[in-house]
Amino acid sequence: MMSEQKIFQPGVFFWFTLTIFVALNSCGTEKVELGEASYLTSSNTVRCNPDSKTTPGGIINDESSMDGIQFNVRTPSNYDSTIAHPLLMVFAPAGSNHFKTERMTGFTQQATTAGFIIAYADHPRLTPTTAVQLGAIVGLIAKKWCVNEQRVFLTGHSDGGTVSMALAFMGGTKHIPTAIAPSAAGMNFEALYNHPCPDPIPVMVIHSANDKLFPNYGNESVSWWANCNGCESNANKKLKNGCITYSGCTGGVKTWYCEGTGQHSKWPGRSADIIEFFLSSTQP
Repeated sequence: MMSEQKIFQPGVFFWFTLTIFVALNSCGTEKVELGEASYLTSSNTVRCNPDSKTTPGGIINDESSMDGIQFNVRTPSNYDSTIAHPLLMVFAPAGSNHFKTERMTGFTQQATTAGFIIAYADHPRLTPTTAVQLGAIVGLIAKKWCVNEQRVFLTGHSDGGTVSMALAFMGGTKHIPTAIAPSAAGMNFEALYNHPCPDPIPVMVIHSANDKLFPNYGNESVSWWANCNGCESNANKKLKNGCITYSGCTGGVKTWYCEGTGQHSKWPGRSADIIEFFLSSTQP
């Protein structure tokens, strides 16, 4: 069952999709495995005041934003509250929630082992306002846990991919992400071309050639991002992971397109590639 509604308001234009994702129970009773981070510190390591971030790490369920959006937070099992961690924010597809999205994407153990704090947000009815509300969760997490706000990474699938992409160019939120990896996002060239380009930002667009809901949206959206990033006109190098990359981008920012063959509702299974992309796109 699915429906879609086109939403336009001044300054933002994107698709809202009600694609219902089938999952098992959503009560979060599954065992969550946290990874142990290797903290390699140096004089350049960004730190938090030991007395400023006193919220314990670990498995934190059902946090709530000021707008009532619930989210889960996961830290490395050996979380050090004095070291500023990169934050990986994962937005849910329509019909999903923070528990289902964690199970679907399989990020937690890999991300926490890599030293990330990772958070999964619920899916509110998607509008420009709720997109901004989802972006505000980053600041809420940074108030309680030791986050490096210069290393914030956004990803998500379907509506979650749309949110991660929109936050990177919307006027009031484009300062939030350091890099994005939207999957199956409902944004094509028509939805993007009227928007001013943000500053160059690493982008990993993931889309399926067999996506019937948003056909060819991946190719169209990555072309827009490549233009904004000042890249050469065509992606011309194939990577070992099957993605293709653009050359000549401003400041060397990575601009990738990763095409799969699954149905729209299927997570592409590129969690490890996404983590690697984020880690390699910025320096601590």
